[in-house]
Amino acid sequence: MPDTLHRLLTTTVRGTVTFPGDPGWDDARQAYNLAVDQRPRAVVHAADAADVQAVMRAARAAGLRVAPQGTGHGCGAMASLDEAILLRVDRLGGLEIDAAARRVRAGTGVRWGEVTASLDAHGLAALAGTSPTARVAGYTLGGGIGFLARAHGLACNAVEAVEIVTADGELRRADASSDADLFWAVRGGGGNFGVVTAIEFRVVPAPEVFAGALFWDVTRAPEVLTAWTEWIPDAPDTLTSTARVLQFPPIPDIPEPFRGRSFAMVQGAFLGAQEQGADLWAPLRALGPEIDTLAVIPPSALGTINMDPPEPLPYAGDGGLLTAFTPEAAAALLAVHGGPGTSSPLLSVEIRHLGGAMATAPEGAGALSAIPAPFAWFGVGAIPDPALGDAVREGIEHVAEALAPWDAGCAYMNFAETPCGGDILFGADVHARLRAVRAAYDPDGLLLANHEVAPG
Repeated sequence: MPDTLHRLLTTTVRGTVTFPGDPGWDDARQAYNLAVDQRPRAVVHAADAADVQAVMRAARAAGLRVAPQGTGHGCGAMASLDEAILLRVDRLGGLEIDAAARRVRAGTGVRWGEVTASLDAHGLAALAGTSPTARVAGYTLGGGIGFLARAHGLACNAVEAVEIVTADGELRRADASSDADLFWAVRGGGGNFGVVTAIEFRVVPAPEVFAGALFWDVTRAPEVLTAWTEWIPDAPDTLTSTARVLQFPPIPDIPEPFRGRSFAMVQGAFLGAQEQGADLWAPLRALGPEIDTLAVIPPSALGTINMDPPEPLPYAGDGGLLTAFTPEAAAALLAVHGGPGTSSPLLSVEIRHLGGAMATAPEGAGALSAIPAPFAWFGVGAIPDPALGDAVREGIEHVAEALAPWDAGCAYMNFAETPCGGDILFGADVHARLRAVRAAYDPDGLLLANHEVAPG
């Protein structure tokens, strides 16, 4: 079959086709997470939607599956690619902004940093995530929790239409009135239902964003995390914040004064004027942070706050949802990461305050209509040497065990780096409906996505 596959792809695809042994093979198959060794049968960098259609048809003829991927941030939860074509959509560009209608159309390969920078001039903001290098589709199809989420909800529910190639090779425009079941499923159900080639979504006015981070030496973590748990119950929905315990490695790439040090940190954004924001943050500022970056910034600068690495690196991470985050939960976390006498292999463990607009399903919502928990956690550690992988994964397990008394019994796709059951991700009723949609549009399971929803 390799000769047949080679002929099928090279005679129908305008973009780049790469096979094992070809020059550039390792770069072509590389994901954002370098610890995941992706070994597909071929890699196609699609030039346009017609290429996506051609790959669907070639895969079916060759008896293979298709694994769409932008950057590959969530590739750890994907099954083996041994019998799949890796379809890279990073070249599907194009960005159109209708400022008057507060609407954007972006090719699925567009990065969030490009979107947010283009919106600044219009006083508008997208419901982007914390990483400006992530591409619009993967983050959005999995839900989308960003710095404006408590005020405006999940990014997936700001989507108004998608252009999508389904398993039969057809290019469709799905919205509330056309292929409505498919439109519902892709908004929070991930990449199980087709390959999105472009996405249209609403953006919001953001004349001022008061945002940044406060850093304290990690020795003050018990005090800081307890203060944060006491501060957030009175937070308005226009304020989204995260508490973190970070350990910076002693490497030249890390700037002073962070290099080789550990911190307790609270970061976030207030959608409003500086004076109001300063009043809201005053109780935490009163604790005397060592570093204070809170300021009025353009919405595009929100992508710098989380300090996500801009380039691929090897790592392991995972997370979950919590019913509460109390001083007792903070103490349990610090007993395994960042507290006195602990030695954790993780770089960061964060607790995100959810609720607000994320807690209630908006009219016409997609498969992920709301987040059924008030907090989320995520832990991550670098694996520069494969021998360190087990230690990092054990560190994540220790965090999960420490927070188990507050575990919500459900998960959020974009924070789940290991495979989850569909009932855990979506709930039984939504999962059953998603399986029915998958059966209608991809009954043979041609598509291979992370957190796969099997045809029902």
